[in-house]
Amino acid sequence: MPPFRHEFYAIAIKADGDGKAVSGYHTDFPDGTTIFFNSPFQIFSWDIVPNWSGYYIMFTQDFLAQSKHFSALLQDFPFLKIEKSIPFEIESADLGNIANIYSSIHQEYHGDSSDKFQMIEAQVLLLLNFVKRYFSRQVSQEEAENELRTADMKLLTRYQTLIQTSFYPSAKLETFAALHTTSYYARKLNVHPNHLNAVVKGISGITALGHIHNHLLQLAKSYLAQTEMSVKEIGYALYFESPNNFSAFFKKHTGQTPLTYRQSASL
Repeated sequence: MPPFRHEFYAIAIKADGDGKAVSGYHTDFPDGTTIFFNSPFQIFSWDIVPNWSGYYIMFTQDFLAQSKHFSALLQDFPFLKIEKSIPFEIESADLGNIANIYSSIHQEYHGDSSDKFQMIEAQVLLLLNFVKRYFSRQVSQEEAENELRTADMKLLTRYQTLIQTSFYPSAKLETFAALHTTSYYARKLNVHPNHLNAVVKGISGITALGHIHNHLLQLAKSYLAQTEMSVKEIGYALYFESPNNFSAFFKKHTGQTPLTYRQSASL
């Protein structure tokens, strides 16, 4: 498979087989039982042979947005950050723990229980915590730091983190709608907005403004799916100047009104 980008998070494990996958800047693929990752818009490719065996799960940002357990995904599970998604090897004896989780997810997904996605959500959380345990055990901080490639990668990570933390309830704003502009973040990062956009788009394939919009949509979907806040309250919580502006933004990017999305998310 030649290099490509997709918009999902993914966690994979190679139990056996020859060949390798290449994710982002990480070309040194281990030989043994290996866990590897994809983050949204990360470049990914592979060259494997038919004897490859293992497990693979992809989940969308919409899946994450509808669960309170993943509200701080990148802080809780840093191995999913685009610059830290380092393939690493685990002991063969540890394979059973993870394989059982994948099998449970597969069984639930193909079942017909009305609550299957709640069960899958719990299983994905369990999977992430197991991977975190192995990641902390196998990949030292020194090795992780050595994988920080370039100033551009660091800038992208700082930008993504700043977007997320700026929408925390405790964050203080200079102006009401500042969080919707790339110039606000560029100023905080001490770079020119054009440079920020060029770096972010060059690495991720989407513009700096697109990252802001994606985060706004994730937060909006989380509020709509998980709270009883009104559309007006959500709009102001996300620093839109008016509820109408929020509704227009949401419909432009999703094709649904906020209320329609809330109704579909509750089904």
